[in-house]
Amino acid sequence: MEGKNSSLNLKMEVTNQPAPCSNICFSSYLHSLSQTPQRLRKRFLATWTPDQELNQMRLRSGADMKRKLLWYDLVALGVGGMLGVGVFVTTGRVARSFSGPSVFMSYIIAGISALLSSLCYTEFSVQIPVAGGAFSYLRVTFGEFVGYFAGANILMEYVLSNAAVARSFTEYLCCAFGGSNPDSWRIEVDGMVKGYNMLDFPAVAITVFLTLCLCHSTKESSILNLVMTVFHVGFFGFIIIAGFFNGSAENLVKPGGLAPFGVRGVLDGAAIVYFSYIGYDSVSTMAEEIKNPSKSLPVGIVGSVLIVSALYCLMGLSLCLMVPYDKISETASFSIAFQRMGWKWASNVVGAGASMGIFASLLVAMLGQARYLCVIGRARLVPSWFAKVHPSTGTPLNATLFLGVCQASIALFTELDIVIEMISIGTLLVFYLVANALIYRRYVITSNNPSWYTILFLTLLSCSSMAFSLSWKFKQQCWGLPVFGSSVILITAFFHYKVPCSRHPAEWSVPFMPWPAALSIFLNVFLMTTLGKLSYQRFGIWACLITLFYVLYGVHSTYQAENTEAGVGAAGHPDSSNRKIDIQVL
Repeated sequence: MEGKNSSLNLKMEVTNQPAPCSNICFSSYLHSLSQTPQRLRKRFLATWTPDQELNQMRLRSGADMKRKLLWYDLVALGVGGMLGVGVFVTTGRVARSFSGPSVFMSYIIAGISALLSSLCYTEFSVQIPVAGGAFSYLRVTFGEFVGYFAGANILMEYVLSNAAVARSFTEYLCCAFGGSNPDSWRIEVDGMVKGYNMLDFPAVAITVFLTLCLCHSTKESSILNLVMTVFHVGFFGFIIIAGFFNGSAENLVKPGGLAPFGVRGVLDGAAIVYFSYIGYDSVSTMAEEIKNPSKSLPVGIVGSVLIVSALYCLMGLSLCLMVPYDKISETASFSIAFQRMGWKWASNVVGAGASMGIFASLLVAMLGQARYLCVIGRARLVPSWFAKVHPSTGTPLNATLFLGVCQASIALFTELDIVIEMISIGTLLVFYLVANALIYRRYVITSNNPSWYTILFLTLLSCSSMAFSLSWKFKQQCWGLPVFGSSVILITAFFHYKVPCSRHPAEWSVPFMPWPAALSIFLNVFLMTTLGKLSYQRFGIWACLITLFYVLYGVHSTYQAENTEAGVGAAGHPDSSNRKIDIQVL
């Protein structure tokens, strides 16, 4: 009898066993997809408060990032993050094909736009000192999807630009060892598509090395960057002095004059060299690791942009003094310029110094990209595995490793020309959104004005800026430029006069609002329209992919996370708030 009962019990246990996990997960995911329209309505414009970003969201990483950085660390990180990228990657290409000797003017225009954008970033970073940068600023202002879209674009820019810069490292390192052909250290593979057929293993090696360094410690990495940046600025001084004293002013006007491609070429060049200013965004992502964010961040962000803008202009002018613009090499341009001057030894020195500068730029940019992915993981818009901060090192270990692998893979194959304009359009779009968000936050959220006043102003400002830019692009200067340019000024002046704005005297804030942010919007729109059709096509594909990912994964993950945390909070069990999301969605 006992045997029969035991066998009966065994049968009942077998028949009552739960279905396999894969079946449960798949059916749960299908159910989530059926709820997509309702969840999109709830999550698309969902916002968090700055207090939630600073406290509740940060707890999802498990451990805090360590606050060790001071203002001079931030200036060095900003300078180091920008210098190597702009001068050594874009200057030769823009001078040769777009701006000619007036490449320094392209840097001035891009620098003004970057300075205005940096002011917007600074106010946000002081009020919301978290590692999310533009992602966090836009999420608390315009909602989840806009923040996610900006964050995904920033990540794309970082990974692509770092891969491109890593390949430039190989070119200059080759020159440092006396090589005359920058491609000689790459391996050509027959049968692969042109632009993807030159394998660059030194670029992969530098990416892997920096990834391992950044996994270890942020403070030690910033000290390494500080030392290298000091030497790097001195090295810049050598190039500037050599170019000014040994170059020829005749090269600035022959052949073709100061601006051989006209004003249009100068502006087209400005849109491309804007790629050079991505580095200051990395400074804002260090906010959780700064001892005194409200004082250090304004100095670090604005100070680094001003220093770098001046150096960019002087370096561009120095290059064009040394060599006529039509003889500037698009790869390793400074090293080859010294070779053509007959300074073989200086070419080797420049190659070594440029390699050091690119190393510092990569270090800072890779710091920033990992923190972006970490905060996006906290928001559950990507798997929460990326949000984890290692308790002993205080670094986002998983995000750093994952992005390092992605960057190394792209650096192995992809040429600079393929990605550079796509990087610029993504950067300009994100900075445009941040400027809009600052105006909306200052005039609606903190000033309690009716939102439609500000929305109407931003819409009219963007439309007028777009109309002005298209008038320039399609050569309707005789009537389009004065009409739409005047519209931008009149719309901004009317808004400034009619809508009151509050400031926080205890915190740093952008002065003379809304003029700096409005000018930033105008310049970002204008520079975006100067980019080529192919860059928009590639960007459109990327935008579709990240939107699809949000619809298929992000919105369901954040919806489940909010519901789970709400239920757990009500039950008083905070420790289980992070457990169910990825299993239920994936």
